[in-house]
Amino acid sequence: MDVITAALAGGRSALNEHEAKGFLAGFGIPVGRELFVPDPAAALTAAAEIGYPVVLKAAGEGIQHKTELGAVSLNLKSEAEVRQEARRLLAIAGCEGLIVQELVPGERELVCGLTRDARFGPCVMFGLGGIFTELIDDAVFRVAPLGTSAALEMMAEIRTAKILGAFRGQAAADRQALARIIVGLGEIGCRYDEVGEIDINPVKIRPDGTPVAVDALVVLRAAPAASGRRRRPEDPNQPPGGTR
Repeated sequence: MDVITAALAGGRSALNEHEAKGFLAGFGIPVGRELFVPDPAAALTAAAEIGYPVVLKAAGEGIQHKTELGAVSLNLKSEAEVRQEARRLLAIAGCEGLIVQELVPGERELVCGLTRDARFGPCVMFGLGGIFTELIDDAVFRVAPLGTSAALEMMAEIRTAKILGAFRGQAAADRQALARIIVGLGEIGCRYDEVGEIDINPVKIRPDGTPVAVDALVVLRAAPAASGRRRRPEDPNQPPGGTR
């Protein structure tokens, strides 16, 4: 039984972040090093294994907007900081455990996602990410399935496309690696009717140009009984809503 089937069988409406990243990694989407732990003592062991500084997060099905909940602690540099923040995070309602994660370097943040349009079905999104996602609203969409060429076109269509070039001494973003993320999301949308939405925000660009999914949300739904898991016939280059 895969993680999606198991979650639905348990009556859940979403995967926790650690489960979501594991699921996405199975489709070639790069994720950072992290460990899921139950308590402060295990968090200390995990932090030592990953290497300081680390990020500590509260994880749970219902913890979907971590910043608003204060469920993320960044740049923890010592055992004392990890122990203190672990205790605080575990007290958040709905916390099922802790994610100890590497602190990924890089200043550029993108967003990739999957949504379902009533007319077009599964659609993949790419745009400027991080805390400015909703403020700047710079994203484009394509109907799944889509190939590498369509994914590369999406990158060129956002208004802030220059962010993908060389930046302040950092390498240009690896567009082929980003394309694999976009194509992988489309594959998930076509294979899993039970996945209603995916939000990978941010996808950080390391100084060497490689992308990594730093946070991820996978929202579930009951799959339509007659639809099965099939690939859609629509033109992969036809966006449901164009650029937003």
